[in-house]
Amino acid sequence: MSGRAALRVGDQVRLDERLHTVVGLSGTLVRLADEAGRASLVLLPHLLAAEGFEFLGQRDGSPVVAPFALLDTVPPLEAEKATAWEQHLLELESGRQSGIGAGAGPRPEYDPARHTLEERIAAKATELRALGWTVSARTVERMRTRYRDQGVWGLVDHRKTRLSSPTGRADERVVAAVADVLAAQVEDSTGTRGRVRRRVEALLTERHGAGVVRMPSKSAFYRLVEAVSTGTHAFGSASSRRSQARRPAGAFTPSAACRPGELVQSTRLRWMCWWSWRTGSAAVPS
Repeated sequence: MSGRAALRVGDQVRLDERLHTVVGLSGTLVRLADEAGRASLVLLPHLLAAEGFEFLGQRDGSPVVAPFALLDTVPPLEAEKATAWEQHLLELESGRQSGIGAGAGPRPEYDPARHTLEERIAAKATELRALGWTVSARTVERMRTRYRDQGVWGLVDHRKTRLSSPTGRADERVVAAVADVLAAQVEDSTGTRGRVRRRVEALLTERHGAGVVRMPSKSAFYRLVEAVSTGTHAFGSASSRRSQARRPAGAFTPSAACRPGELVQSTRLRWMCWWSWRTGSAAVPS
């Protein structure tokens, strides 16, 4: 991380050989969006410890692919408002209203041939105020910049998209220590949550010094352990836990497609069978 203490919204990282942008942060939970706009959630300690993770820094200002899938993660009213902003901004730029036929000319106050950008921005602010929006020309200019830089996602009020973290407001250092202790005891016999607590306390003392990091109450700590250990069989069958830990990564990654045939997933075996059928030869190139 080159000495950085934490990620920021807008940072880019490489994970699973794909480029991701940090689009949301809440406690230890990080929301990522890849170049196709697919969203994912990951705990910060797990992200930083992931094999192949690479921190790339802030984006370079190149156009952002509109992350349509992310609109599914915000309240419907906020998604509708972002879409409405987009329609107004497109008219501001081109002079044409969304849904109007190509033969219809621009409204006079938004005709780029007759008015400067500043004049069109002022006209749009006046129109929106007449519709009941609390905006100024400065607000319209700011939204125009956000739309240019982030697409529709930049038009969303991110105060309404704060993430619900499975670890609540727990200290990130405690969350990281719990994750590390649980990962380290995969090969051990199944123990108790009390044992995890003792090991976490020892690990925090080793990392930060005695008494530097305050431990949560037992009930809060056990809730935290439950959240971090979900799906790991940390306190269940030892064989299931070890099997889960050794399970290889899935053959496919979550994907989103908008049109039939846009995305096809296959295995090498199926590809070899297709090649043999296509060429009539059993020799398959490597």
